[in-house]
Amino acid sequence: MEKPLTQHIRADGKPLSLNEYERVGGYSALRKVLSGMTPGDVLNVVKDSNLRGRGGAGFPTGLKWSFVPQDGPRPRYLICNADEMEPGTFKDRLLLECTPHQLIEGMIIAAFAIGADVSYVFLRWAYREAARIINVAIHEAQEAGYLGRNILGSGYDLAMHLHTGAGRYICGEETALLNSLEGKRAIPRAKPPFPQVSGLFGKPTIVNNVETLCCIPPIITHGAEWFRKLSLTSDAGTKIYGVSGKVKKPGAWELPMGVSLRELIEEYAGGMLDGHKFRGALPGGASTDFLVELDVKMDYSSVAAAGSRLGTGTVVVLDDRTCPVGFVRNLEQFFAQESCGFCTPCREGIPWIRNILTAMENGEGMPGDIDLLERHARGLGPGHTFCAFAPGAMEPLQSALRFFRDDFIRHIEEHTCPWREHPVNDHNSRGFVVPHLQTNYHAADTH
Repeated sequence: MEKPLTQHIRADGKPLSLNEYERVGGYSALRKVLSGMTPGDVLNVVKDSNLRGRGGAGFPTGLKWSFVPQDGPRPRYLICNADEMEPGTFKDRLLLECTPHQLIEGMIIAAFAIGADVSYVFLRWAYREAARIINVAIHEAQEAGYLGRNILGSGYDLAMHLHTGAGRYICGEETALLNSLEGKRAIPRAKPPFPQVSGLFGKPTIVNNVETLCCIPPIITHGAEWFRKLSLTSDAGTKIYGVSGKVKKPGAWELPMGVSLRELIEEYAGGMLDGHKFRGALPGGASTDFLVELDVKMDYSSVAAAGSRLGTGTVVVLDDRTCPVGFVRNLEQFFAQESCGFCTPCREGIPWIRNILTAMENGEGMPGDIDLLERHARGLGPGHTFCAFAPGAMEPLQSALRFFRDDFIRHIEEHTCPWREHPVNDHNSRGFVVPHLQTNYHAADTH
C-alpha cells in the first residue's frame, strides 16, 4: 500500500530534517516544476489528479486555484490553514510535526501555480511544538535556496511566514481566517467577492488545508493518473483517517480513499473496547451527522449518500455506554463558546440549545423540548445564518434526534440521565443568566 503522505515519517515521531527529506526525494518535485513547467502545467496536473480539499469541504483543489485571475493585482497570497480546531480532528498535527518540509514544498509549488508572492502558515495557537518545528523548517528551506528570491535560479520569488492564531474555531472558515490574519476580529466576510479574487488585504488569495498541500509534491512527482489510482473509489488519492472514542487503538492512519467505516474501526482501531458496543459515529469531526451503519465507504460521495459528510475524515465513535444526549450537549457547549457572535441565530440559538440539553441531563427536561430542539435545528440550518458554522453545529444534533430519539424521551420521562450519577455543574438551570442582571429566562420564552 502506497502512503505518499506518511511513508517517510520516522518511527520515533521526530520531524524529518531538510537533509533527511532530501535523501528520500524531497524537493525533487519543486525542482521538476521550476526547471520546465509553467504555472498552467502545474494547475492542469492538479486538476487532472482530482485532488479534493482535505480540510472538510472537499472542493476540487485545481478548480479552486483556477479562480485566481491571471491578470489580477499584486501581491498574491497562498495561505496554509493549519488552525486544526475541529473537535475530534488531529490529522494535520501529524504532518506538521513529522514531515514539515513536505508541507513547505507543497506550499511553494501551489504558490508558483497561482503566481503568489507571499505565503503564510496560519497555525493553531496550541500547536506549540508544531510552531517550533515549522519555524526551523522554514529557516532551513530559506538557507537552502528553496524560499526567498530567485528560488533555485528560476527567477521565482516567494516569502513564507508562520502566523500563530488566537485560537478561534471560526478561523476554519477561510474569510474569518483572513480577517484574523489582517489583525481584525475573526468573523466571516460576505461572498462574493471570493478570496480567490479579493482575499488577504484585498488581493487574490488561496487558502488550502495542510493535508491538501502535502499531497501536491507526490502528485507532481508521480503524475495525476498515479494519484487517482491510489483510491478505491472515484475520489482520488489516499486520506489520513483518524478514530477516537471507546476503541482499543485510537489513532490516525493513511489509507486509500474509500476504505469502509467498518474496516477503519474494526481493523485499524482494533474494534470497540471490551464491554462496549458501537452505536454510531461522526465520520468527519464534530460538525457532521451521525452514521449508524458501518458498511459505508469513507469518501465524499458515499458518506454524503449515507446522510452525512466526510469532513476531515476523523471519526468520533459513540458507544452504548455513553449518553448520546450528553455527547451532543458537550459538542453544543463547544459550539456555543466558539460562535463568533456575528449573526443572531447562531449567537443566541446555540446557547439555548446547550441549555435545553443541559436541563435534560440534569433531570429538568420538559414536554416539548424535543420539538423545540428540532425547531432550532431547522432554524439554524443552511440558508438561515451568515456562514456554515451554525449549520455544522446542527448536524450532530439533528441526526442524534433522528437516531437516538428514545434516549431524549427517557431523559424527559424519567427526569434523569440514565448514564449519569451526578448533574452537570455548568449551566445547570433552564435559564440563560444575563451578566450583571442575574435574570433567568426560560428557553421557551425566546420563541
